Amino acid sequence: MNWILGFLFVLIIVFLYSNYANKKKLAKLKKRFIENWGNPKSNDYFNFYVIGAYFENNEHKNKAFHVLSEKIKIDLDIDELFKFIDRTSSKIGQQYLYFKLRTIGSIERLLKFDLLSNLFLNNDTLRLKSQLSLSKINSNNSYDLEKLITDKPIEKPAYLKFIYASSFTSVLLVVLTFFNPVFSLFLLPIFIINTIFHYKNKENVTYYTNAVYQLSRALKVSKELSSFDEIKQHFSDLSFIKKVSTIQTKTEFIGFEKQLSNEYALFFWLIIELIKIQFMVEYILFFSFIDSITKEKNSIEKMFCFIGEIDSAISTASLKAGENKICMPNFTKEKQLISTEIYHPLIENCITNNINLIDNSLLLTGSNMSGKTTFIRTIAINSILAQTLNVCFAKEYTAPFLKVYSSIRITDDLLDNTSYYLEEVLTIKELVDAAKNDENCLFVLDEIFKGTNTIERISGGKAILSYLNKKNHLVLVSTHDIELTDLLVKENYELYHFSEQIESEKLFFDHKLKSGKLKTRNAIKILELYKYPPEIIIDARKTEENNFS
Repeated sequence: MNWILGFLFVLIIVFLYSNYANKKKLAKLKKRFIENWGNPKSNDYFNFYVIGAYFENNEHKNKAFHVLSEKIKIDLDIDELFKFIDRTSSKIGQQYLYFKLRTIGSIERLLKFDLLSNLFLNNDTLRLKSQLSLSKINSNNSYDLEKLITDKPIEKPAYLKFIYASSFTSVLLVVLTFFNPVFSLFLLPIFIINTIFHYKNKENVTYYTNAVYQLSRALKVSKELSSFDEIKQHFSDLSFIKKVSTIQTKTEFIGFEKQLSNEYALFFWLIIELIKIQFMVEYILFFSFIDSITKEKNSIEKMFCFIGEIDSAISTASLKAGENKICMPNFTKEKQLISTEIYHPLIENCITNNINLIDNSLLLTGSNMSGKTTFIRTIAINSILAQTLNVCFAKEYTAPFLKVYSSIRITDDLLDNTSYYLEEVLTIKELVDAAKNDENCLFVLDEIFKGTNTIERISGGKAILSYLNKKNHLVLVSTHDIELTDLLVKENYELYHFSEQIESEKLFFDHKLKSGKLKTRNAIKILELYKYPPEIIIDARKTEENNFS
């Protein structure tokens, strides 16, 4: 009797300590969420191969209004932008937010997302409870849940009927052993054969183990989140939770090994493993599980998106709550781009600028380092954020819903033996093809055709920029070619420029956008400032005077 009381006492102590440790962990986590609210993540490692897996493998993205291509991702530093805006609490939320940032949907869905984001912005209690729940699926293994949605299911082996027969035979032999122990001798050869098939299938089970375990955890988190009245009211259909629950038992059995963490559990695992082999339980349940996953794949994806939408909304609320100046976009059907105090979120102490384009596009001139490329990137990035998260880094932003295309970073492809100019031709051809569509587009180009000679660069550039600036398309182009300004001002392009000053023999950039054509030329003066030989300066000025004055 005493040992029973002692055992119960130990269990109570273990329970109380476990409960205390869990409360302490939750308190620490809650404190971190409060302190980090409104701030980007610090010292986090971003593995974009797994973060971007749902975006890359998702078949539904092609139904969206617009998908940001790999080219745009590189041109606009989308991955770096993601690092700044990502304040998610779960890996599923992180994957979904990345998908959201690169997939422009409808205005209706965007506004619904904004309502959810504002719900968390204005309700700290709900936000903290949701973050604590989401944090339960924040291990790196949670990235693997995406496999159940996007991977092709494993095909059943042709010999599966033999596995069922082997399992039935083992059960029958165990029953017969009670009547005659001799029958137990036949269990050993069956066990040996089953072991081969069991471990042959182990690779499949191992591949899915993380995903399966995370499915079980994600389901529990979904149930917790859906229990909050405010969240339940926002989502009209939560039937996917009930459907995913139907495969929970199989899920927990397949993911059982993931939960083992000590030597006592290891002993327990050994007993279970022997039983699984003898009766082929894991093998049979695994392919039954695959059938269930295939059948309920749509419900699993809805659960994934449910978690992702909530986590992304909280992340966006954190972005709104920060010290950055942020506004809601105003979408119009007119061809116009109006913004005040717009800035690039990744540039510290970024100089803000105003832009006012009505029925016109933008031709931007200025010297290197003056801010031309940064400015057109700023507009493009804010256009994307406006249409994916309903936020802009500006005081005011008005523009149509736009498909975004770019031609900024272009390099030679040595492996394909492609020249710089040909790479430009191929990139800009994509923009030309997009301009044929009826949907409004934003075309962002930096130094068009700089891979060829001046005369053909200006001639070809003028023709293409005129072609792109049709319908309700907006074009933002930066250039060093002053000659383009006179040609394109007749083609509904407004002229703006950035300029630099030389003060006390030092180069100074104010990075302020100015209306009109650039009238100053300081390139040779800059050579002089950086101590080029006098004969080079004299020769350059003489050539400028004789040929370009």
